[in-house]
Amino acid sequence: MTLAFPTAKQAADEDLAWIPGRTFIMGSDSHYPEEAPAHPVKVDGFWIQATPVTNRSFTEFVKATGYVTLAEKAPDPKDYPGALSTMLKAGSLVFTPPKTLNGPDISQWWNFKFGANWRRPYGGLSDLRGKLDHPVVHIAHCDARAYAEWAGLDLPTEAEWELAARGGGDDTEFAWGDELTPGGIAMANTWAGTFPTHSTKPAGKDRTSPVRTFPPNGYGVYDMIGNVWEWTSDYWSTRHPEPAAKSCCIPQNPRGAAIEASYDPRQLDIRIPRRVLKGGSHLCAPNYCRRYRPAARHAEPEDTSTSHVGFRCIKRPSP
Repeated sequence: MTLAFPTAKQAADEDLAWIPGRTFIMGSDSHYPEEAPAHPVKVDGFWIQATPVTNRSFTEFVKATGYVTLAEKAPDPKDYPGALSTMLKAGSLVFTPPKTLNGPDISQWWNFKFGANWRRPYGGLSDLRGKLDHPVVHIAHCDARAYAEWAGLDLPTEAEWELAARGGGDDTEFAWGDELTPGGIAMANTWAGTFPTHSTKPAGKDRTSPVRTFPPNGYGVYDMIGNVWEWTSDYWSTRHPEPAAKSCCIPQNPRGAAIEASYDPRQLDIRIPRRVLKGGSHLCAPNYCRRYRPAARHAEPEDTSTSHVGFRCIKRPSP
């Protein structure tokens, strides 16, 4: 689908970092099952935005186009038969730390808040004051695609994203080594404390952080780990494909699953395709979600937006 938005005049001036093409080992056999099997893939070189798209940049996009994000639109009653009209209001999912915890039910810390969107990241009267250089959040997949088209860019495939996140290395858990916090130094914005009830970060510092707060990886790219999850263009699959039997058959520029096998437009609960998110977020913690690694991946319905999901774009060389 082509979106009738003006192309960003500043697209040529985007802060892009070059990622050299190469063959690398994608995935991991040492962590969550959806990351396996580790397998070689070959990716051509491309440019990637050095940071996630910020509130400042997204504001420029909205001013130029008048674009309205999915979280700002009331749901269509036809899509939710039987739902009360009082529930069909615009909003998004916001992380709200519970005071106590009763089992693993995520609804204890995820609340759908009417009025929550990229302008009001926590719902209510929250706003973007002091957050213009934070990653934009409450972004559905269609919102990320719309921005990318306006900017003359594209969303990365999972393989492209993971190659960029690795920062030039293959053999370590993180782009900076095998320790999450080497020498006690935080290298990314992840959860500190016991998730989800107790954060040891200073008040006001326990959510997103300004881009470039933490060191870049070996490619000069920031926040590939932590801060916010990031959309890719790939449909979700529960596992990676098996490694090629011969070196001549290594996948080149793979685009992921054509569409997830569970997708069924006839069934309401699984009618929305899911895409791959990468990178983890400020909510990833050793006691809960250890997905603050390049190989980690997560499934997200295309129409779902939350207070910890954003995106960044890439540019591929012309053929």
